[in-house]
Amino acid sequence: MMDLVFCGTPLFAVPTLEKLAAAGCRVKLVATQPDRPSGRGMELAASPVKRTALALDLPITQPEKIKNNDEFRAQLESIAPEAIVVVGYGRILPQWMIDLPKLGNINLHASLLPKYRGAAPIQWAIARGENVTGVTTMRINAGLDTGDILLQSEERIKPEDTALTLAPRLAQSGAELMIVTLARLKKATITPRPQDDAQATLAPILCREDGLIDFSRTATDTWNRLRGFQPWPGAYTPFRGKTLHLRAAIPAPEVGVVAPAHFTIENGRLLLGFAHSTALEVKELQLEGKQQMSARDFVNGYRPRNEEALGTTR
Repeated sequence: MMDLVFCGTPLFAVPTLEKLAAAGCRVKLVATQPDRPSGRGMELAASPVKRTALALDLPITQPEKIKNNDEFRAQLESIAPEAIVVVGYGRILPQWMIDLPKLGNINLHASLLPKYRGAAPIQWAIARGENVTGVTTMRINAGLDTGDILLQSEERIKPEDTALTLAPRLAQSGAELMIVTLARLKKATITPRPQDDAQATLAPILCREDGLIDFSRTATDTWNRLRGFQPWPGAYTPFRGKTLHLRAAIPAPEVGVVAPAHFTIENGRLLLGFAHSTALEVKELQLEGKQQMSARDFVNGYRPRNEEALGTTR
């Protein structure tokens, strides 16, 4: 089919690498990030892409830096790939690499660009209440996810979706889209389409503070953020001097008024109040230093009081 270099690191990139190999593409080199300490023992662990490349018996390189890496540059120039496929590599590509392949550096991005440019598009699409997202193949340029769009494919966000359930579906549909993209680029049957910067939104890398519950938001807003920010940073709030994580909850639009930042128990259900007279029914919680527990076990064990406010450190 064609000579390629593949650059990727996380689990999201694995289906694309597997599809490329299965489609008969000649993957001449897989570039992935160096092994990193992981787990309680902090032992060096290979990236999901490296493990896949080893299983496929593909050549691997793991440069710590690539911008001024003469060895890596010479390696790629000697391969002279027709295209470089990039999926979650985690490195900003230098201009020499962007200019190298005839068909360009083709990136798979987990959103319908220009929406959700950045490091966490799946998480922010859910957190901001989108009903539809998707994947985009684009030609990388010097900007942050600003290159010309090649192809796109939509994916519905289900009410029960979290970032953990949506990501595998996008990874699979993105892998299929990449195969179609490369085939059409080879045949010159794609017309690249510039992005409309006026329609762009950002999906910045998550930080711990993104998970702090803001009780001035509505219950639905908080529910969306809880689903989107999985597995980290989740949704948490101070409770009796410790951190309390909501692990599972659903909107409860039919209940009466529950004071924001307060629990109440109604018909055996644990309700948490938010702005504009909205509430979540809490299903699973985890208090700092404790195991995850059901709402019933939390109520029986900690007996939250109606007048007891959450969200404060006292």
